[in-house]
Amino acid sequence: MAKKKKADAGGVGGDWIVTYSDMVTLMLCFFVALFNPDDMDPAEAAAMIASLNNIGLGGNTGGFTLSVGKSADLGNTIMSLPSMERGRALGTAYKSAVSLFEPEVRSNKVKITSDERGLVISLASDAFFNPASARINIAQTRDILLRLGSLLDSREIRGSKVRIEGHTDDTPVDPDGPWESNWELSARRSISVLHYLSGIGVAENRFQVAGFADTMPVSSNDTAEGRAYNRRVDVIILTEGHL
Repeated sequence: MAKKKKADAGGVGGDWIVTYSDMVTLMLCFFVALFNPDDMDPAEAAAMIASLNNIGLGGNTGGFTLSVGKSADLGNTIMSLPSMERGRALGTAYKSAVSLFEPEVRSNKVKITSDERGLVISLASDAFFNPASARINIAQTRDILLRLGSLLDSREIRGSKVRIEGHTDDTPVDPDGPWESNWELSARRSISVLHYLSGIGVAENRFQVAGFADTMPVSSNDTAEGRAYNRRVDVIILTEGHL
């Protein structure tokens, strides 16, 4: 008696899996193409990076996750949790600043960055001040400072604190000049920017000022170009953790 042929089990691992894999790959490529990093909230990106770093250290133990839950569940307190709303506001301010100062960014008069302190708007000292001077070149920079004042008074960041930091290169000051050292020069330049911004209506009680001389370079002082980058005044819209 002839044996009956077994029914086909359905062909698990058949040719369809190749087509399915190709489709998934194409969908992944499609969504990657749609992704715009500029649209990502800086605060959410920082939280995601912290979460991934925590996984590498032995798993999510709370406090660094993106999970939704009460502050106690996240291993943190309400006062120490980052403000996602403030983070979104700074993200919006970053985009506004890039658009607002586009011509000056191209000409290296202004540089827009962000770090753990917040949104950093760097003003090139060579464009805003004469050598060894703390008097702002108002005729050349009035429009830039007016736009900076309007940004600081914008709805998104009107309540944020602002720190103005003066920086120089490592060239010593002229001993016969008006400044005892680069410390005085850098501090006075930051104060000059504060006075101008408060004079056009930005609330003075929002500001902090500091002078760092040549102690915080962003480039090498071994070249003229590097020294020019180091001569700057940073206007920093602070995050809550750096008030």
